[in-house]
Amino acid sequence: MRWILPPDRLPAAWFNVAPHLPAPLQPPLHPATRQPVGPDDLAPLFPMALIAQEASSEPWIDIPGEVLDVLRLWRPTPLVRAERLERALDTPARIYYKDESVSPAGSHKPNTAVPQAFYNKAEGITRLATETGAGQWGSALCFASSLFGLECKVYMVRASYEQKPYRRVMMEVWGGQVDASPVDQPDHPGSLGTAISDAVRDAVGRADSHYSLGSVLNHVLLHQTVIGLEAKEQLEAAGERLPDVVIGSCGGGSNLGGIALPFVPDPQVALVAVEPSACPTLTEGRFDYDFGDTAGVTPLLAMYTLGHDFVPPRIHAGGLRYHGDAPIISNLVRHGRMRAVAYPQSAVFEAAVLFARTQGTIPAPETAHAVRAAIDEALAAKESGEERVVLFSYSGHGLLDLSAYDDYRNGRLENG
Repeated sequence: MRWILPPDRLPAAWFNVAPHLPAPLQPPLHPATRQPVGPDDLAPLFPMALIAQEASSEPWIDIPGEVLDVLRLWRPTPLVRAERLERALDTPARIYYKDESVSPAGSHKPNTAVPQAFYNKAEGITRLATETGAGQWGSALCFASSLFGLECKVYMVRASYEQKPYRRVMMEVWGGQVDASPVDQPDHPGSLGTAISDAVRDAVGRADSHYSLGSVLNHVLLHQTVIGLEAKEQLEAAGERLPDVVIGSCGGGSNLGGIALPFVPDPQVALVAVEPSACPTLTEGRFDYDFGDTAGVTPLLAMYTLGHDFVPPRIHAGGLRYHGDAPIISNLVRHGRMRAVAYPQSAVFEAAVLFARTQGTIPAPETAHAVRAAIDEALAAKESGEERVVLFSYSGHGLLDLSAYDDYRNGRLENG
């Protein structure tokens, strides 16, 4: 079953979780002085509207009408009950997923790409530079840039650049220019940290350009809260009051934040972050100030980190290969409001294939991490005999990730 809201039910404001966090966020620090950064420090990278959102404590922030007009191309997105998966698992749990794969770029990423492009255009910027892992964020920003008449330069992690050529093609169709990162080390597999360094250096060197980030920062997670806000209304329409558990895959935290943050004020709802064992930031990292990039040119953020020089293995979930995590997500995990789990690739793709063979759609490798956790929650409900309501974010489709499934089916998958 599917629950689809009419276009006029698209949220008119983003939900700001800052007033609901268990402890105040620690400020970002300047990379040279190690003092808290101010708006003037961030102005070479971001428009002032996004800088204001980054530090805002207002509980709700209105979505501009021009942004809403674009979001209505695909939003509100469906809420789907995975009844066939439930039957395959023989579980009393009721499993729902928010289908973000219906966006033009095939993932949740346009939810923030569109407002970022809008605010930069409004400030007179004509070009954006960014990084991308598996290509979901890069393709989303190229899509949004094309709608607002901006140029877009994307530095794509080299491992994914080689694994996922058709995401590069998507970006180029929308007018983007794509380089493999790191640009000065052609034999390096790259990481999101190295790609961020390349993009920041590009942006600060040009007066016509700003940097755009697809995860981690407060304003990015803010924009993604349309996912959870819609899901709350759709669950009510489905006859459910609140879910018992909300699940999202987590690399930098934008997808997870989008589905989970609107449920933070509901203490009875468990929140679960799912990450790869090959990049276990929340489950094995340390909480500390660290750079957001490899070269150390970005502000330092208080977050869980594996170290900014960490280079993860070439797993197919390229969007989850990040050494750090959003300060908001780190805050929730550190103070016990959210828990984190990690899975190896083999367990993730096993779950993804089961999902595809029951529900029909093929999840992106990143999304498959949430599928794995949702299945495990449903199996735990079966073991205990409890009726549980499980909600997860189906953050993107895997139609451009089929080489990963080919590797899995033919025993070539590294179990990282």
